[in-house]
Amino acid sequence: MIRIEFPVEVARPVQEVFAYVTDLERLGEWQPNLVSVTKETEGPMGEGTRLREVRRGPFGRNVEAQVEISAYEPNRRFDLRVVSGPLPIDGSHELHDAGGGTRIDFVAQGQPGGALRLAEPLLRRVLRRQFESYYRRLTEVLESRGA
Repeated sequence: MIRIEFPVEVARPVQEVFAYVTDLERLGEWQPNLVSVTKETEGPMGEGTRLREVRRGPFGRNVEAQVEISAYEPNRRFDLRVVSGPLPIDGSHELHDAGGGTRIDFVAQGQPGGALRLAEPLLRRVLRRQFESYYRRLTEVLESRGA
């Protein structure tokens, strides 16, 4: 089982951070390996919404996954569950007011199958670096906007 967790501190209000993290149009700004994301279900973004993501994977190959929003509580929680794809790692974001800024408690977890299970220790390190890079970028982008 892979489990990665860390807090993210952003010097921006919770409402702004939540709006940015859940804006599909902005996802590529802080997750540079994203090729495309498409909303597959009708209606507003919320629990049960399905997304199709294409990301640049290792060795330049594009990797596709279907992702479902498993929790959506405005300004509080945003969780994603991989429904289909090569790497079933789900992500959880719990947002907290931190004196005018925001603390995101981020957790990613899942159980790789097949050949990926053999590479689990390496995969854990690679994913941790990737997620930490994403959230450093998220913080930089949001904090560079100013008040």
